[in-house]
Amino acid sequence: MPDFGGDANEATIVAWHRQPGDRVAAGELLVEVMTDKVNIEVEAPAAGVLTAILHAADDVVATGAVIARIDPA
Repeated sequence: MPDFGGDANEATIVAWHRQPGDRVAAGELLVEVMTDKVNIEVEAPAAGVLTAILHAADDVVATGAVIARIDPA
């Protein structure tokens, strides 16, 4: 979960836009999250195959936590 700055130290996962097994490009929309102030579209930090989603929709996750895994292969 990215660090959004300010007072936001956690966010709720709203929806995943990719599923495990999907190939993603760096900068491609991966997941939508919501803080107490704003909804944010989070982009894939790297290109590869999304191998695992570690937190489901409606999960509240601390900033800095790993929410998915991307295999660069």
